[in-house]
Amino acid sequence: MQQINTALLSFGMSGQIFHAPFLQVNDGFNFYAVWERTKNLAQEKYPSVKTFRTLEELLSDEAIELVVVNTPSVTHYDYAKQCLQAGKNVIVEKPFTATVEEGEELIKLAKEKKVMLSVYQNRRYDSDYKALKKVVDEKLLGDLIEAEFHYDRFTEQLSYKAHKETPTPGVGVLYDLGAHLIDQALQLFGMPKYVFADIDVLRENSKVDDYFEIWMFYNHFRVRLHSSLLVREALPAYVIHGKKGSFIKAKTDVQEVALQAGKIPNTLDWGTEPENEKGLLHTEINGKIVKEYIPSAKGNYMAYYDGIYKALRMQQPPPVAAEEGLNVIRIIAAAYKSNEQKKAIEI
Repeated sequence: MQQINTALLSFGMSGQIFHAPFLQVNDGFNFYAVWERTKNLAQEKYPSVKTFRTLEELLSDEAIELVVVNTPSVTHYDYAKQCLQAGKNVIVEKPFTATVEEGEELIKLAKEKKVMLSVYQNRRYDSDYKALKKVVDEKLLGDLIEAEFHYDRFTEQLSYKAHKETPTPGVGVLYDLGAHLIDQALQLFGMPKYVFADIDVLRENSKVDDYFEIWMFYNHFRVRLHSSLLVREALPAYVIHGKKGSFIKAKTDVQEVALQAGKIPNTLDWGTEPENEKGLLHTEINGKIVKEYIPSAKGNYMAYYDGIYKALRMQQPPPVAAEEGLNVIRIIAAAYKSNEQKKAIEI
């Protein structure tokens, strides 16, 4: 197996939690390098990793084949552009870019350089979402009527990370948590016809949006996406209704908590939800009313990196195409426009 020498552009929470553990245990990858301006955190944990002090030095290393842009969202466009120009394959964390125009430019550049460009949408691999996707894919609810997705938190205090609280393009809960909800909705239902949004700033002294509600309208079907940083008792993550039944699922994926606890993602029970967190399916199947709690498939962020390996070594499509990341930004742009104009925006 020809390993892919991979570099991370930061080693904060995302580098330590969502990328390094998977690069380390996946035989297809070599966690080769990291960009740390002053510290040596990656090298302390992974002694074989090279540490670069500047992006220019990192990009000049011809051994690096893949670069993960896991820096603050305001830097995604600039850093990804530099990596693509250097001829590197690139993964950009969500949100892909701050604007549609930036995303289009990066996609064009990747095609010109003949390199892969993908967006890291790890929540596609959450166990709770996978349970919802199975119900939708198998059409267990009949023709769909409405769906409601929540990604709420209770965080009264502003983040100590200044870049998360500075009102600049690409910052705020809509770009942060909203990018996950929008991506999931688009994967299940495709692009909507119209978008209507209510976006607000609710926390004391906050300068960036920390609440949103987005309505995505399809033919005789609507999807409501909601997030707030002032929800102490969260509602179910997914509620979906069809002409034959309903499905309700709490947000119960265990991977992030396990990674924060230092667990390595190569155990047999990785991503397994607790037995008491099954989703409720209440529907009609073959003329019989069914009301039961159904288990979720295991969550598995490793599947994203498995897909990246196949894209680079077997010429398969990347697990998340850059165009899919761009569609998320299209919805976000429409949501801000809707909030400003107080009307539905046609997509």
